[in-house]
Amino acid sequence: MSVRERDVVEVAGVRLSNPDKVLYPEQGVTKRELAEYLAGVADWLLPHAAHRPITLVRCPAGRQKKCFYQRHAGASGASGLHEVDIPGFQEAGPYLYLTSARELVSLAQMGVLEIHPWGARVDRPDRPDRIILDLDPGEGLAFAEVAAAAHEVRAELEALGLRSFCKTTGGKGLHVVAPIERRETWKAVKAFAKAVGDGLAKRAPQRYLTRISKAERQGRILIDYLRNDPTSTAVAPYSPRSREGATVATPVDWSEVTASLDPSGFTVRTVPERLSRLKADPWAEIGDVRQRLPRGGAGAS
Repeated sequence: MSVRERDVVEVAGVRLSNPDKVLYPEQGVTKRELAEYLAGVADWLLPHAAHRPITLVRCPAGRQKKCFYQRHAGASGASGLHEVDIPGFQEAGPYLYLTSARELVSLAQMGVLEIHPWGARVDRPDRPDRIILDLDPGEGLAFAEVAAAAHEVRAELEALGLRSFCKTTGGKGLHVVAPIERRETWKAVKAFAKAVGDGLAKRAPQRYLTRISKAERQGRILIDYLRNDPTSTAVAPYSPRSREGATVATPVDWSEVTASLDPSGFTVRTVPERLSRLKADPWAEIGDVRQRLPRGGAGAS
């Protein structure tokens, strides 16, 4: 049976079936609203997600129903996206990537609630261009501790000659991201990120750890360096999350990273208004920064 015309709307050139389907039941956010959000933030999101292999979190029946990861077109449908074969990953099949605002908006039709791009682009998937340190607080930690940790990581990277940027994750943590030239292997970048985290954990073991062990994380912050790997991606800037609150991973200026910052305040409904008020994109310069890993790794001065 064909879909009735009144059950179809168009957003940014994308036809949405069942546009009033609720994807976030707590807020009543619909497929149409999600599509309109993606259309509105496309110019902000695409510089960080386009032309990169992506992992999608799809929740076709809404975030409280069955969700699944998708990296390849497969039989479950992703016909509007592009595909690329990645050396070393051929057995898995071609990876998905997107290039345009229309393709981004089409993700809403697929029920995509999260976009996780690689830290590398499709033309050189073996050469990452971003270092990501994911600060994930254990139970019992106030956000003020996470904000202070982000500034400490920033200072650590600055001491090594690397400028960094910050974003909320849509959860309780923060990502500190340092752009780099595409010269190093994933192995080298991951080792560097681990060394940075290990250095902080060694100096302040009561505050930080790099081992993913929930039993050890009470009152401490995990510095997760494993995001620097093609098999463990990080959520895209301005991507929604499949979480209660319809929260959004949001770039912030370093001056905003304080104890009073409330990451839960960045949502599908509030981020467009925030962007309309901003005098400058907090991440406007991330694509222009030219820097390399220091010689000798994280121990270099």
